[in-house]
Amino acid sequence: MKRSLAQNGLLTLKGIAMGAADIVPGVSGGTIAFITGIYEELISSINNINLGALKVLRKDGLKAFWQHVNGTFFLFLFVGIGVSVLGLAKIVRYLLENEAVLTWSFFFGLIVASAILIGKTISKWTIPVITAFAIGTIAAMYITSIETTASVSGNWYIFISGCIAICAMILPGISGAFILVLMGSYHIVLKALDNKDIMTIAVFLTGCVVGLLSFVRLLKFLFTKYKELTIAVLTGFMIGSLYKVWPWKVNVGDAPLVVHSDGREDWMMTNVLPQDFAGDPKLIFAIGCAIIALILVLGLERLGSKKA
Repeated sequence: MKRSLAQNGLLTLKGIAMGAADIVPGVSGGTIAFITGIYEELISSINNINLGALKVLRKDGLKAFWQHVNGTFFLFLFVGIGVSVLGLAKIVRYLLENEAVLTWSFFFGLIVASAILIGKTISKWTIPVITAFAIGTIAAMYITSIETTASVSGNWYIFISGCIAICAMILPGISGAFILVLMGSYHIVLKALDNKDIMTIAVFLTGCVVGLLSFVRLLKFLFTKYKELTIAVLTGFMIGSLYKVWPWKVNVGDAPLVVHSDGREDWMMTNVLPQDFAGDPKLIFAIGCAIIALILVLGLERLGSKKA
């Protein structure tokens, strides 16, 4: 698809939004891709990266290969994601550490609004569609409520972790980083990045590539053959993930789940009502943040209605 400079700029902005979402535990960049109207193109473009693409490169040259894999799309999208991750990571981390309730309220409102907008694309809520929605909701609630982690090391497990985490990352509503925490691989990958452990990083990235290229083929098939059922499941994923982003939480257990190199601790958390929160629930401000998120999603949805 040929785009104008303005459309490529808009695509970069969508990448920035995706990157911002991927920074946050429990929030998926796939959700942002969906509500901004680029999710299906993203899946289709990744699906085009295959042996056929190599044949095109060998037979017709670099220009034809670039067009085959939708290279311009990836270029501007990943520029946006990169800028966002590098520029916003510290800001988002600060907000999560110092204004957790308000930050989670914002993301809670964002996901609610996103699920509503995506659910509206389903033309008819038949029994199979409702069943698919329920399955997605229950699955996401189960995944995000697990309070135990695996404790396995070895390159094979890091490879599997990469495969599964990247699949979660491109699904609306499921956080790849959270899946790593559940599998007990989060601290291993983080330590490898801190120590520049090239072997572990390479094994993890190889798993990501294998998982991504395999999983998108399934998604492409599902969108082609069972689009409304697929959308219903993904909408359910987002509704189910609200359990994870509920703003009012308290620590579970007596020891942190992960202790970072800077001394910061991550705990398993459980949801409580605002009145049972151990601190100021900031209820009025929390509602305000959720409303702001709703307005933002409506704006992103309008961007998605444009050709990008």
